[in-house]
Amino acid sequence: MTETQRQQEAEERQYKKMTETPVAKLVIMLGIPTTISMLVTNIYNMADTYFVGKLGTSASGAVGIVFGLMAIIQAFGFMFGHGAGSIISRRLGAKDVESATRFASTSFVSALFAGGMITLFGFLFLEPFMRLLGSTDTILPYAKTYARFILLAAPFMAASCVLNNILRYEGQAAFAMIGLTTGSILNIFGDWFLMMKLGFGVEGAGISTAVSQLISFFILLFMFLGGKTQSRLSVRRVTKDMSEVLLICKTGLPSMMRQGLSSISTMILNGQAGVYGDAAVAAMSIVNRICFFIFSVGLGIGQGFQPVSAFNYGAKKYDRVRKGFYFTLGAGEVLLGAVAVVGMFFPEQLITFFRDDPEVIAIGSVALSAQLISLFFQPLSVCSNMLFQSIGKNGRATFLSMLRSGLCFIPVILILSRTMGLLGVEIAQTVADVMSFFIALPFVISFMKKLKKMGDQS
Repeated sequence: MTETQRQQEAEERQYKKMTETPVAKLVIMLGIPTTISMLVTNIYNMADTYFVGKLGTSASGAVGIVFGLMAIIQAFGFMFGHGAGSIISRRLGAKDVESATRFASTSFVSALFAGGMITLFGFLFLEPFMRLLGSTDTILPYAKTYARFILLAAPFMAASCVLNNILRYEGQAAFAMIGLTTGSILNIFGDWFLMMKLGFGVEGAGISTAVSQLISFFILLFMFLGGKTQSRLSVRRVTKDMSEVLLICKTGLPSMMRQGLSSISTMILNGQAGVYGDAAVAAMSIVNRICFFIFSVGLGIGQGFQPVSAFNYGAKKYDRVRKGFYFTLGAGEVLLGAVAVVGMFFPEQLITFFRDDPEVIAIGSVALSAQLISLFFQPLSVCSNMLFQSIGKNGRATFLSMLRSGLCFIPVILILSRTMGLLGVEIAQTVADVMSFFIALPFVISFMKKLKKMGDQS
């Protein structure tokens, strides 16, 4: 059997897997590796928060500041990754492997370039950049030290987002999991060794994060160079057609807006919390890390749904898209709801684990209790956004992606912080999540009816 025949057989097996495996089983198969990846990734984020928190409240606040920088890097990585991944999955569903390779190569090179630009401008304007992200005078030295290492790793972080998402959209979530979890585990060990054993302080956290990101990048890259994927990476295959680059950006725009607005909202949150001191900045940083760790369960399942919806929409199997959406929504509600209920009994203990400061605990406990309530409203917003992005409904996906961290959150926190003070800062995200739910609901109902008709006609 020739290499071409073996490749064709592999492509046919993957096509049958994505279009014939029972939908619930397929979403779980693809969602579990992604969920594990996100949980482990968030564990290493929380490890940074834990170990840096040992250095003091100001150092703990620096983690929240640099989190905004990482969100900017990820915004570009996810734009190219989700944009190309969605296109690639639909092209593979239509059995067009050649164009899938072209989009994979283009998005990979674009992410490296974007990450390089962030590195350059980040170092040129480091101090004003950290202040823009919400750093106070006392947090600034820690934030600058930590940020230098994140900036050095920016090109690899952005490109890793592309590699990870293409693997997921091809239905190879297990390979993506290997790359992300390996780097995350190494980062946790690096934090402990460099900070606790060698006494490197914040520098240790930065070095550990940068090195772990580099290792993840090369593991993910090996999956492509080792022939584990249908699409390939080749500089010669980078498109010369700007319309295809724009298509990647347009399809990935919801992810860019979601991550970009997350960074902006983090800046505003840090700024509003900073009015009440370093303890408030540290508390909100800890709460965000805890809630995103929990939220990653629902997000991981949702990302398992994305390749299912994109591939089957490209193959014109609309009933499978609809069934996948309802299953993912239900699973998200059950899992996040259960975790939220349990977490409501231990808000103070959870905050204390990261920073044993009475003021941080008092502020963080209220904010955490409020944000746990919002977990009941998040699955619909996330699933609807992922559905529309994966099937190429870019306008709706972009609008919905802007709600939680932008169109709803920014005016809410600005209004509530002025009318309710610190309490307004603590509950702003919950109010924004509830608003996002009710705005997304009619979009979902309308499209599910349309999708049912399309399924009946096909």
